[in-house]
Amino acid sequence: MEQGGNGRERGRDETPEERADRLWAELLQELRVAQTGVQVLFGFLLTVAFQARFAGLSDTDRDIYTVTILLGAATTGALIGPVSIHRLLTGRRLKPETVQWASRLTLVGLFLLLCTMASSLLLILRLVVDDSLALWMVAGMVVWFVICWVVLPLWARVTNAPGE
Repeated sequence: MEQGGNGRERGRDETPEERADRLWAELLQELRVAQTGVQVLFGFLLTVAFQARFAGLSDTDRDIYTVTILLGAATTGALIGPVSIHRLLTGRRLKPETVQWASRLTLVGLFLLLCTMASSLLLILRLVVDDSLALWMVAGMVVWFVICWVVLPLWARVTNAPGE
């Protein structure tokens, strides 16, 4: 184990296989949270086309809806993909690689989720407020998601780097 800046030991004493098992379990917990949210959002989006008000949407709003549905489907695929990767590679002694590939696919899924959320918000807010205000509101929410999902974790990573 390596020493942290305050003299305490950092890290774990684990084999590569134990580390892969732990990281896989952590990734599954993270995916459970993300998958539930995506499934609820995607299910809601699928029902929109069957609402009476849908026929009255402008061509632009229909285009935004189409993009949103495709993004939602892509997000679902990316966030469920790690399960398929694991299932197809189980028993092949590729756990560290499986964790790495699943982690990358999860990051892609989170990016697609950001795009799906932005597109969904744009579709809904265009019906509620002025178009230019809707764009600003969506931009503000995208910035908020980036702060929560990217900036804060990277800040914590940098400020808590080993050896500091």
